[in-house]
Amino acid sequence: MSELTKPVVEVPEGDAPTELTVRDLAVGDGPEALPGRVVQVHYVGVTFASGREFDSSWELDRPFKFAVGGGRAIKGWDRGVRGMRAGGRREIIVPPRLGYGKQSPSPLIPPGSTLIFVVDLLTVVGGPPERNPA
Repeated sequence: MSELTKPVVEVPEGDAPTELTVRDLAVGDGPEALPGRVVQVHYVGVTFASGREFDSSWELDRPFKFAVGGGRAIKGWDRGVRGMRAGGRREIIVPPRLGYGKQSPSPLIPPGSTLIFVVDLLTVVGGPPERNPA
């Protein structure tokens, strides 16, 4: 993606999935997000039930930085960004057990909510070397 703009998050038809769902909207060509690597992302989050935005790094132009698999992000993010490449955009639908469960951090997220994020992977640093396909 040459120029990043805040995405519009669309809620899929039907019932909320009960398992983590990832879908690449754009595949990047940079380094891969692997466990132990530090990633920096822009994101928008909405609840599956209402489609209302509850959080976005775009508003303050403050990307979120975390180590993949390090427990600093919800489990759905730790698993959902894994395998992404820098420059990519991915939709991640997170069921409650991999999100906030019944312990919502915000009045904008009802307890037990399935969450939808569109994540733009900006940078990937450190961690294990790239895998070379044999």
